[in-house]
Amino acid sequence: MFVLEFKVKAKTQQYQAIDDAIRTAQFIRNKCVRLWMDTKGTGKNDLYKYSKELAHNFKFADELNSTARQASAERAWSSISRFYDNCKRKISGKKGYPQFKFSRSVEYKQSGWKLLNPKTIKFTDKKNIGILKLVGTWDLAYFQESDIKRVRLIRRADGYYCQFVLSCEVKEDVKPSGKCIGLDVGLSSFYTDQEGNKIDNPKFLRKSEKQLKRLQRRLSKKKKGSSNRQKARQRLAKVYLKVSRQRKDFVVKLARCVVHSNDVIAYEDLRIKNLVKNHCLAKSINDAAWYQFREWLEYFGQKMGKITIAVAPHYTSQNCSNCGETIKKTLSTRTHVCKCGCELDRDENAAINILKKAIQCGLGGSRREQLNQEGLSTVGHTGSKAWGENASTLIEEILSKQAISVNQESTRL
Repeated sequence: MFVLEFKVKAKTQQYQAIDDAIRTAQFIRNKCVRLWMDTKGTGKNDLYKYSKELAHNFKFADELNSTARQASAERAWSSISRFYDNCKRKISGKKGYPQFKFSRSVEYKQSGWKLLNPKTIKFTDKKNIGILKLVGTWDLAYFQESDIKRVRLIRRADGYYCQFVLSCEVKEDVKPSGKCIGLDVGLSSFYTDQEGNKIDNPKFLRKSEKQLKRLQRRLSKKKKGSSNRQKARQRLAKVYLKVSRQRKDFVVKLARCVVHSNDVIAYEDLRIKNLVKNHCLAKSINDAAWYQFREWLEYFGQKMGKITIAVAPHYTSQNCSNCGETIKKTLSTRTHVCKCGCELDRDENAAINILKKAIQCGLGGSRREQLNQEGLSTVGHTGSKAWGENASTLIEEILSKQAISVNQESTRL
């Protein structure tokens, strides 16, 4: 499954109708969470039934399409099931207890909307959204309408968007390059490979910080509830949105380039949630978008038929890549120097260790023979595809995680 996104052009009253639909979806989702909190043993089917009851009890809920109400109930169940899974796995810290949320989107399944042509969509429920024009470069004429499993209307700082989730196989034929690469991500350089090549960290948030601080000061001076405060809030939100898009554009293009140029990509299985507990580095780590980069590596790996391997990060920076001896270093020590005569940049040494660990993990069976035929001296084993077929059908998970399942995980997962 993959997602196509278009910007929406409509009249003011249609935008207001979209906002009304979003508020209704939020209401149903939060009411379902409340039912689960108050009633022991509430299951997914109970939430479906309850969404139907809400339509009988509230006129504004009945105006929303039935499949959109079901999708809102699914969103509630998604957060509940994730909480159950975290409890079963006994993860440390907070388990993600379901919370009431402020929504910015409403989603429809395969009813409540109709494509009039590749650039026009009509919503047919009683919210009176009507006909919307779609602005974008994608051409929906290449796909069957039956391939569109979900349609989602999203409100962002710079306008409204329409997303289409299609159940199509996305593959790209790429000739084998015969290369392997080990990546060590960092803050000074975005990543360093085993040959010492570095990609500079763009630091989009840091570059926009001066502008953000100025807009935040202006926002704080506006009277609460005033139209001027709403305008100041909108200007601030647009800058944050721009930073987010810059970051995503950078990691998508870089991940595609890395996967296209290599047959085996090895990287660290970092726990970002734990790393950001260091308040001195949290902002820089979040700005670097390491996990987003990993997600796109795995997506393009599955799309192009390449191998992506996440290895345990233990001692990759401390161990010597030449002799294996452990050389203790602080974060300020940027050069690896060993008694065996090996002297390397700290990140380059780590990248070599990461690639070695990936090779030691093993690639088994037919894949080993295939790589040997292609001239790769790697041995190993791969697990499930990076973005496999066992994806959840819930649109919230599809859009946020893009149906991720990790290709090769360390034993910590």
